[in-house]
Amino acid sequence: MNATVVGGGLAGCEAAWQLAKRGVSVTLYEMKPYKKTPAQSLNTMAELVCSNSLRSDRLTNAVGLLKEEMRRLDSLILRVADQTRVPAGGALAVDREGFSSGVDALLRSLPNLTVVQEEVTEIPPGNTIVATGPLTSEALSNAIAKIEGLSTLFFYDAAAPIVLAESLDRSKIFRMSRYGRGEDYLNCPMDETEYLAFTHALQTAETVPVKGFEESAVFEGCMPVESMAKRGDMAIAFGPLKPVGLTDPRTGKPPFAAVQLRRDNFADTLYNIVGFQTRLTFPEQRRVFRMIPGLEQAEFARLGVMHRNTFLNSPGFLDDTFRVLSRPELYFAGQITGVEGYVESAASGLVAGVSMAYRLRGEEPPRFSGRTALGAMGRYVSSQNRHFQPMNCAFGLIDPYGYEKGEKKIRNKQQRYECISERALAEIDTLCRQMEP
Repeated sequence: MNATVVGGGLAGCEAAWQLAKRGVSVTLYEMKPYKKTPAQSLNTMAELVCSNSLRSDRLTNAVGLLKEEMRRLDSLILRVADQTRVPAGGALAVDREGFSSGVDALLRSLPNLTVVQEEVTEIPPGNTIVATGPLTSEALSNAIAKIEGLSTLFFYDAAAPIVLAESLDRSKIFRMSRYGRGEDYLNCPMDETEYLAFTHALQTAETVPVKGFEESAVFEGCMPVESMAKRGDMAIAFGPLKPVGLTDPRTGKPPFAAVQLRRDNFADTLYNIVGFQTRLTFPEQRRVFRMIPGLEQAEFARLGVMHRNTFLNSPGFLDDTFRVLSRPELYFAGQITGVEGYVESAASGLVAGVSMAYRLRGEEPPRFSGRTALGAMGRYVSSQNRHFQPMNCAFGLIDPYGYEKGEKKIRNKQQRYECISERALAEIDTLCRQMEP
């Protein structure tokens, strides 16, 4: 049994792992280090380019449920993420370089997996999973566009800046997670005057012209902070700078607004400016972001960038296992399918890898129902949708609780989400027992 995986991002690495652990001989193509996209800097696979956070770990959050489902199915991405995690309150954040090198090393250690470091410009013949991500090269994008019945779409997203910890003025910063959930974030508090001056600077700062850029073509979760600020003077105070759940120890009160910094590595030397995706010019980023209290002398390890992302019009093109309906030997995985987010991308790779491995053995693959987060994401990308857009995992996609036989309707939202999670994990556990050799 042989299979090819194109792309060494989170989805491709997860798909390759799921195939190889089931006895499939895998050839994994990754164009790094010989060629990189504008957003990449590391030479290892599974590079996190926009953030080091894999978001909430709580089962009352849909992505927390998705991660737990993946853990129980022996996800490579979650295995290494748990090994390289750094403090981030209730979220799963990782040491960026440690995570990437960990995934890279585990894959290369598999005897039935070969990594080929070269660019792929055509879809390989035979059993193939294409997981080249939203920054798929122009040559391969053109090859994909030729598949019958496909229309491609695009949107923009952006990466936030990273600052050196040693350059921060700690006298103006306090350490605290929201709602008393630890002390894993640094907070730069602003009074009303500081906030309004900063907001007005954002609103008038020079931006990098991006060809074809439209505000409507930006995924909401990656909206540039300056675009958000232009919606109104208080827009970012209710967004990334919301002070809710924080108390400034110097005043004993919540600040008017607060910029949060999230630890980016084990060594505690780098911090990500949370929610500060941007397309400001580099000089303007240095000028405007140094208006943040505590960042007046900030040194930037990475400045923010914006890039165009490509994704497929998947409904009617893919099934719920991410297989191409017109070409059963071909799968897609990752953000190119229209799932949004690191965890969701890896999850699609897991489903595609498991599905292909079973089919190569001549067996019907396990199907994840809409009662699970994994199944709900597959259903979303495969169901007809006139306004299909990239989507994060959300409880709204999962079958609701209280409508099946034996389920009582629950008014309390958190309790209802807990019941949805319990039901989903019970189903995953049953599937895991059925999948045992």
